[in-house]
Amino acid sequence: MCGLAGIIGTGDKSKVQRMLDKIRHRGPDESGIFADENITLGHNRLTIIDLYHGRQPIKNEDGRYWLIYNGEIYNYQLLRKELKNHIFSTDTDSEVIIHLYEELGKNCVNYIDGMFALVIYDSKKKSIFIARDPLGIKPLYYGKTKEGYFAFASEIKALQEVTDDINEFPNGYIYTTENGFERYYSIPQDPMHFADVDNIINGLRLRLEDSVRKRLIADVPVGVFLSGGLDSSLIAAIAAKYKNPLHSFAVGVEGSNDLKNARVVADYVGTIHHEFIYTEEDIKKVLPKVIYHLESCDPALVRSAVATYFVSKLASNYVKVILSGEGADELFSGYHYLKNYTNPWKLQSELKYITRNLHNTNLQRVDRMTMAHSIEGRVPFLDLEVLRYAFKIIPSFKINGREKTEKWILRKLAENYLPESIVWRRKEKFAIGTGTSEILNKIAESEISDAEYIKNRFLPNGFEIKSKEELYYFKILKRFFNVDSFIKDMGRSRSLNDNQIYA
Repeated sequence: MCGLAGIIGTGDKSKVQRMLDKIRHRGPDESGIFADENITLGHNRLTIIDLYHGRQPIKNEDGRYWLIYNGEIYNYQLLRKELKNHIFSTDTDSEVIIHLYEELGKNCVNYIDGMFALVIYDSKKKSIFIARDPLGIKPLYYGKTKEGYFAFASEIKALQEVTDDINEFPNGYIYTTENGFERYYSIPQDPMHFADVDNIINGLRLRLEDSVRKRLIADVPVGVFLSGGLDSSLIAAIAAKYKNPLHSFAVGVEGSNDLKNARVVADYVGTIHHEFIYTEEDIKKVLPKVIYHLESCDPALVRSAVATYFVSKLASNYVKVILSGEGADELFSGYHYLKNYTNPWKLQSELKYITRNLHNTNLQRVDRMTMAHSIEGRVPFLDLEVLRYAFKIIPSFKINGREKTEKWILRKLAENYLPESIVWRRKEKFAIGTGTSEILNKIAESEISDAEYIKNRFLPNGFEIKSKEELYYFKILKRFFNVDSFIKDMGRSRSLNDNQIYA
C-alpha cells in the first residue's frame, strides 16, 4: 500500500516532492523519485512484502521500463513462476508487474488478481501506461496543470498541489499515450445460478474462504476489523481458521451494540480482541482530520469514517494489514432501502449500480481512513471470483421470505461459522451500531441553523447540499480544499438512514 504522484511532460522533481509530502501517510517507510526530461514519477512506500527491497520507482533489467504502484497482487507468486525469462532482484509483487508488462503490454491487467493503481513509463518510446483495478479499490486522480502537463496522484490533496483540474481515474480502465482511456473490465452478468440452496452455499463458501486465505498473506502482522455485524464477523471467523493468533479490533461509544456483539464474536472464534471506547468530545476533536483524509462531505461516509478512523488508529498499534467486510451489502442486498424493490431484476440492477460505485463510497472511506494511519485495508468480499458468483445468485435468495430478510443467502452460509445471535442480527450501519451517527447529527444541528441551511443549500455551481449535516461537513471540507473543483464528482451514498434516500 503506497502513495503515487507524478507529472508527465516535465522533469520538475520539486513539484512532485510537494505532492508526495501531502500523502506521506500512505507510505511512511520509503520514498523515491525518478525523473527525465519527459516525466517525473514519485512514490511513498508502505512495506508489506519483501520489507527490505523493492523501493520504488522500480525499473526492469535494462532500465527501459519504470514502475510506480499502489496495491497488492495476490497471485504474484504464480505469475512470477511463468516469467522464467526475467531476472528478479526483489521478492516484491511490483517487480512481477513490470515484467508482466514487458511480456503482455496493456493486456497485463487481465492476468492480475488484486487491487492496484499503477503507472509504467517506457523510456525508449517515451510513452506511459496507467491502470486502475476493476472496482477502484485503490484510488487515483488526474488533471491538467496550467502548463498543460498531465498530473496524477493517489489523493486529491496531492493533486491540488499542482492543479485544480481534478478528475477521478475510472475504475476498470487503462490509459496509454497512444489510445487514451480504454475500459478493460465491467461487472459480469453470467446466467443465473439456479442450483439448490446447499449447492449455492457451498460454492460461495469455497470462493470466500479462498479470498480470505490469500488476503492473509503478508510479511507483516494481519488483523480484522470486527463490528459484530454479519459481514465483518464472517470474515473474522474464516480468517481465524487460517491464522492463529488473529487480532480483532472494535470501537464505539460506551454501551454501543457493536462493542457488545464484537465481544461475542471474538470469544466465539478465538481472536485476540482489542477495543477503543470514544466520547462525543473525541468525535469533535477528530472530525476535521477525518474529513481532510476522506476528501468528502457525504454524511453517510463521514459518519462511518469517524468510526473507521478510530478503529484504524487502534489497529495500527498491532498490525499493518487489516481485513474488512466492505462489499457484502452491495453484493448480497444488505441495505434496508433495497427491500422496497418489488421487481427482482430492478433489484439486481441496483446492486450492480452500487457495487460499480463503491470506489466513491465505502471503498473510499476504508482506503482513506486506513491509510491515514499507514495500514493497508483488504476487502475479501470484493474478490472478483466472489463478485462474479454473487451476481449469479437469483435476487430472491438475497432478500428472502415474508420478513424480507436481507443478505439471506449469506446468513445461511454464516450459520456454519457464527452463533445464531450474530447470524440473524438485524443490519445496522456501522455509524449506528457504534453509536456515532446520533452524536454527529446532534452536533450538526447545533452548528447549522435552519436559516443558514436554506441560504446555502444550493452552491453557485448548482450542487445541492441535502441536509444541515452535509452543510456542516462541507464547511469543514472547504477549510482544506478548493471543493468546487471536485464537488460535482464526489461520491454520495444512496441512503443515509432507512428512510433517507438520496437517489
